Amino acid sequence: MANIRDVARHAGVSVSTVSNVLNGRVDQMRKDTLARIEQAMAALQYQPNRAAQQLKTGQVKMLGLLVPSIVNPSFAALVREIELAAKQNYGYQVLLGDTHRQEEEEIRFLDDLLALGIRGVVVASTFYDRPHFRDALKRGLVMINYDERTLTAPGETVLPIDSVSMDNCAAGNMAAQHLLAQGCRRIAFATASGMTSSRANKIAGYRQALEDAGLPATVIEGKAQFAFGDAEMAELGKTLAEQICQSEPRPDGVVALNDMLAIGMISAFQRLGVQVPQDISVVGIDNMFLSELFNPALSSVAPPLREMAVKIVDRLIGRLENPELPVEEFLFAPSLVRRQSVINT
Repeated sequence: MANIRDVARHAGVSVSTVSNVLNGRVDQMRKDTLARIEQAMAALQYQPNRAAQQLKTGQVKMLGLLVPSIVNPSFAALVREIELAAKQNYGYQVLLGDTHRQEEEEIRFLDDLLALGIRGVVVASTFYDRPHFRDALKRGLVMINYDERTLTAPGETVLPIDSVSMDNCAAGNMAAQHLLAQGCRRIAFATASGMTSSRANKIAGYRQALEDAGLPATVIEGKAQFAFGDAEMAELGKTLAEQICQSEPRPDGVVALNDMLAIGMISAFQRLGVQVPQDISVVGIDNMFLSELFNPALSSVAPPLREMAVKIVDRLIGRLENPELPVEEFLFAPSLVRRQSVINT
């Protein structure tokens, strides 16, 4: 069985250079050197001793990623981008926890991370300030939050948790502004029950756009059967479409909480004989990959997901290496992707 010295000899480099590759320290390494080492590892079928690495460092080269529901394609896309950023930039693997926002599942996942020697975790779109998260911080886990801004009440001790998020207020505003620009005047916001801060911020941005236009703002909410409806968005969209069709006067434009909700709505509109965009224009938020494949293709407000994932991983690794980093919030600007679900005036 090949060892690290065999790899170094085969690649014509020092053992320490191979070690740098194994530990993700490749920023200053020449590309041809890295390529030779990777080719040598493949040729020799070299597998690093992860157990030995953990004994030496007290941790493994893995990060945790806690998401509410992998069924939601927007979270699946986040997982993919974080996995790519962690592996390509640092040589880290990602361990996924699909917890459905359930406290007992979150506690079990955090305990498993600590037991496995994993010290860094991305907490996606959930309530990071719950007691079990605070307890995990005290036990040495390092966290970064995605899509829920880590603001604290005045006088409260700031938790050492950075946050990375799209500017959700700007996203809601941008979606509503697009409908207004295309002549829509009866615009509703469709959402699921359960008010996370990201949802509240999208609605706030939508309301501001309608207020600036001198128009009433209407929020239509669907009741989820399970938790916050993360795995039920398409079905909720169908239910909300029926409510919208029964409204008097009926909206001529809808901003949907996310693309899955929007796609469920459009499918129900079509079944009910309501044409999109001729009768109702629809804009989603998150620009998942299915949106351009649907008919009509869905206009959506897109987060710069790849750039956000890189920032998440960079910041989490940075805090693992330097716990004294000041807590920061990183807001990313959204962009509008125009497709065929909004009428073109």
